[in-house]
Amino acid sequence: MEPKSFLLCITFLLFSSSSSSSSEILQKQTYIVQLHPNTETAKTFASKFDWHLSFLQEAVLGVEEEEEEPSSRLLYSYGSAIEGFAAQLTESEAQMLRYSPEVVAVRPDHVLQVQTTYSYKFLGLDGFGNSSVWSKSRFGQGTIIGVLDTGVWPESPSFDDTGMPSIPRKWKGICQEGENFSSSSCNRKLIGARFFIRGHRVANSPEESPNMPREYISARDSTGHGTHTASTVGGSSVSMANVLGNGAGVARGMAPGAHIAVYKVCWFNGCYSSDILAAIDVAIQDKVDVLSLSLGGFPIPLYDDTIAIGTFRAMERGISVICAAGNNGPIESSVANTAPWVSTIGAGTLDRRFPAVVRLANGKLLYGESLYPGKGLKNAEREVEVIYVTGGDKGSEFCLRGSLPSEEIRGKMVICDRGVNGRSEKGEAIKEAGGVAMILANTEINQEEDSVDVHLLPATLIGYTESVLMKAYVNATVKPKARIIFGGTVIGRSRAPEVAQFSARGPSLANPSILKPDMIAPGVNIIAAWPQNLGPTGLPYDSRRVNFTVMSGTSMSCPHVSGITALIRSAYPNWSPAAIKSALMTTADLYDRQGKAIKDGNKPAGVFAIGAGHVNPQKAINPGLVYNIQPVDYITYLCTLGFTRSDILAITHKNVSCSGILRKNPGFSLNYPSISVIFKRGKTTEMITRRVTNVGSPNSIYSVNVKAPEGIKVIVNPKRLEFKHVDQTLSYRVWFVLKKKNRGGRVATFAQGQLTWVNSQNLMQRVRSPISVTLKTN
Repeated sequence: MEPKSFLLCITFLLFSSSSSSSSEILQKQTYIVQLHPNTETAKTFASKFDWHLSFLQEAVLGVEEEEEEPSSRLLYSYGSAIEGFAAQLTESEAQMLRYSPEVVAVRPDHVLQVQTTYSYKFLGLDGFGNSSVWSKSRFGQGTIIGVLDTGVWPESPSFDDTGMPSIPRKWKGICQEGENFSSSSCNRKLIGARFFIRGHRVANSPEESPNMPREYISARDSTGHGTHTASTVGGSSVSMANVLGNGAGVARGMAPGAHIAVYKVCWFNGCYSSDILAAIDVAIQDKVDVLSLSLGGFPIPLYDDTIAIGTFRAMERGISVICAAGNNGPIESSVANTAPWVSTIGAGTLDRRFPAVVRLANGKLLYGESLYPGKGLKNAEREVEVIYVTGGDKGSEFCLRGSLPSEEIRGKMVICDRGVNGRSEKGEAIKEAGGVAMILANTEINQEEDSVDVHLLPATLIGYTESVLMKAYVNATVKPKARIIFGGTVIGRSRAPEVAQFSARGPSLANPSILKPDMIAPGVNIIAAWPQNLGPTGLPYDSRRVNFTVMSGTSMSCPHVSGITALIRSAYPNWSPAAIKSALMTTADLYDRQGKAIKDGNKPAGVFAIGAGHVNPQKAINPGLVYNIQPVDYITYLCTLGFTRSDILAITHKNVSCSGILRKNPGFSLNYPSISVIFKRGKTTEMITRRVTNVGSPNSIYSVNVKAPEGIKVIVNPKRLEFKHVDQTLSYRVWFVLKKKNRGGRVATFAQGQLTWVNSQNLMQRVRSPISVTLKTN
């Protein structure tokens, strides 16, 4: 996906923060130094800070004469997310620390990028009565959701605390003061706010980017992304919410009764891992219940993944962690944030549309969508000449600013291909050159994706099929003309959910033995809160002002699941993060609102696109059975993958012997709610074990139903589970056997299916696990 504006990129990217300068070995950059926990040496120091500082002092004195105090180079001292610190080091100093027996790892800092009025209704949360999700969960009351993002606009009506209960006594956080942000900016809804900028600040000097927009050095949001995600996760009820008249309705977050704590870790140049780790470290101490991270990067190994490492300790302390899957779809194996202790969320569509149809002069209609407020405006819908400027090296087909010849496009409607610059930026380029309207054309990579924008001039987005027809008409017509007919807001007339084209896909490169993403949730054209000093496009030259705007991305789907997680936690405060995730996954939908299989483009969606399916909070609040996982199980799981002792220490902060663990756990299977089976070359049978815990009614009986993957025979034992009481746990085994025709490699190397436990007393209660089978050919 393109950036919403030059201020904000909602496509995930991962860059090294190390400088490309040739200033050799003395140039400093930020490194995260992870230490062995609970070492005897630490006890000889007055504080952890002093202990951490001693490593820096030793490295500095061992390499060069230092004019500045070593303490000035220490950015963060960590103690909850990891044991260690972040500091400015030269390459030789970092290398020296790697040789220390008390150092687990030394990693360069990395920068990552960030990734409503209707969606709660689409998810069925607006029902009332004792059986509704909001009623059972008390709207999420008592739960604290930590949001790591670009900050918050506290004056937004979505953070009004009218009717909110008192702040939970366990809360240990603060409302950190800073630029245009005081302690009074927080209330009973927005109970805490902090900002983390040290990693970002040392990596970016003001001289490097004099044209960057103004950033608040505080928890105040300068881009809108954090305000949008925070209000989606738990925003208060706001009547008459709309975007310049479109999408009107009552805005609510998923858990409107929950408390929100904001941790600003993302700035105009991205989100640095040292700052992210510091925020996770503090959030654990603050006693949040849920962490929502709409940020990430490309897939990387778990032992190098700051988010995976930092959130392991959060999970150990009972905190549910929800992460965006990434916006690099539909590329295979693009899914990020794949640690099994986090919930990885892809994006789906809603059945809400904003039609803006292109009517050609020959009478043909091409369907498009837009949030430009043009309905009923005569000037916005008038017929004008259409032009598509191509050729040259200025990027005119993408409508880059300064690339469009005014003499050719003045007074005309301009076709712009998607890509390179932001969608709304293209409209500004047209305005500057004298154009009056825009047709934003999907390219082949975008297909029929329909992420809308609040454009600066009359404009609409058309799919790839329509764009081919549009360009053919322009090329074949002497004086092509068209008009845009704006249709406002239309609900319930289209199939939904469908998988968003941009939503990252599995299988996981870093961790293929776990099926990722875990599930999908609404992430396309989500309307939520927006800073009151920004226009709805987020562009600096957009003078319009709104309280809400529209955004798309897995950044938007992530907070939906974060809020629903808070609801389930509020209803079942003693459940583990794994049990809550299980409830969400095993009850997820495979079918859309019309009862047909969820689509991924023009085909049924596979498990690598939707994981377990589309989240369904109405079912998740009463899952019947859950698959629980203890923190120690993840360590055993990492041992089964062949991770080294040092890798496991880096990830889990535990110094373990895998040989001993594996002897005690022969044939171990991680008790994950989905099933991923990998047949290595020459193997014909694989067996897994699962355990389910009854969280429904006593004296419940479940029978198994299997849809076997093609070419695979599936045997389950036992086929019937009888639970005498609540919280009872029973085990079952599943054998996957390659059929003879599959053993010669003559069929597909991948197949999918599902295993479902059906409640015999309530056939509507079904506990379903998706199955992924991969046949390795080498």
